[in-house]
Amino acid sequence: MSDAAAKNILTIYDTHAGAFAKLRSRHLMEKSWLDKFTRLVGEEGTILDIGCGNGVPIAEHFIRHGYQLTGFDGAPGMLARAQQAFPEQRWLNLDMRQMALNETFDGLIAWDSFFHLSHDDQRQMFPIFARHSHSGSVLMFTSGTDNGIAMGEFEGQPLYHASLSPDEYRQRLADNGFTVIEVMFEDPECGGHSVWLCQRS
Repeated sequence: MSDAAAKNILTIYDTHAGAFAKLRSRHLMEKSWLDKFTRLVGEEGTILDIGCGNGVPIAEHFIRHGYQLTGFDGAPGMLARAQQAFPEQRWLNLDMRQMALNETFDGLIAWDSFFHLSHDDQRQMFPIFARHSHSGSVLMFTSGTDNGIAMGEFEGQPLYHASLSPDEYRQRLADNGFTVIEVMFEDPECGGHSVWLCQRS
């Protein structure tokens, strides 16, 4: 069941893009982490939002603060809403696992997106992160607390989440040139998110 659910993630978000837009809070509980991220990126810079969804509220936050944003998502129904709301930015409809832009960014963020990938697919993402970064680039992503799979539900369909162990995340980050600046598991001030903030050496 979990394998089928992992393969169905993009279809779920595409099919239920309207429901997601209604349910997704615009209250920016993530702000403290986004502020840490942008302090490292600097006042100006390019940001790659990996699994950007409909662009609200996270991409919107960066855009409002003057960053040049590229949003990447494999669910066209979600991405169309971002394109409509923020037409001046660049929005790309493609699975993150196929990301090959031949350019680098000052900041890369995969908030509540990367953790929908299977264990093996997550492992394959770290070289992709590295190829889209340069010295000083900042990477932030959310994960689980330990190695495993967790199943949720969205609009009556099983919603897949997976996580590697903290030790494996640290090793794969290091192997791809990233230093962990800060990590917090189940941050009570951020809705229980587990967050990794890293920087390319």
